Amino acid sequence: MLITMGFCTGTNIKLGEINLTKKKKVSYLNKEIRYIKKVKSLNKKQDEYRESINNFPITFGIGPAGGGKTYLAVVEAVEAFDGGEIGRIVFVRPAVATETLGFLPGTYEEKLDPYLRPLFDALCDRWDPKKIKHSLENMEVEIAALAFIRGRTFNNCFIVFDEAQNSTIKQMKMFLTRMGDNCTCVITGDLEQSDLQNDNGLTWVIDKLKNCDIVNVVKFEKEHVVRSDVVKELLNYI
Repeated sequence: MLITMGFCTGTNIKLGEINLTKKKKVSYLNKEIRYIKKVKSLNKKQDEYRESINNFPITFGIGPAGGGKTYLAVVEAVEAFDGGEIGRIVFVRPAVATETLGFLPGTYEEKLDPYLRPLFDALCDRWDPKKIKHSLENMEVEIAALAFIRGRTFNNCFIVFDEAQNSTIKQMKMFLTRMGDNCTCVITGDLEQSDLQNDNGLTWVIDKLKNCDIVNVVKFEKEHVVRSDVVKELLNYI
């Protein structure tokens, strides 16, 4: 069975039909960059976040849902790729708190579908479906579960590690030591939505790296929520 990721309006991209080993010599960098949707910061916190991403090798975006942490990380990744600053975008997420994919049916790509869809929702606001499919086929955009990156080195890329509050200390150490040359990393998470009671990798690493000059932490608060007024109001009670 092939998984259909209908994450772009009016199209379905079937990851099961994409040949990940096929290389096409097609360059989008020589064309005028036209994004599907123009993205502007909606508050000063988002400005601070985007500035951090552009000035630090590692940025942590921490705070409640709806602040734009993941969305803006993807936006910056796309712009870095289109500007020729990096050669690949890597999306990483813990599949679940225990990283167990086995209970889900289907192939590796099928199992990742529900976990990575939020990242692709943001991607679709920047690139058209044809370019997204091309980038997946040529591994210019890579999707990966945290459990499957052990032993790898990521060079010349922009990594977005989403939902990092569901990583353990051991997993966080493993992830951070994957970074190679010319690598920008954005790690996002909401510590209040962690599935881990103890051994939380995000809490641990923020404390450990608080005096590290190459790392910056941007903390979003409830007043920075932009998803909707409904979400902002709900966060005052839950």
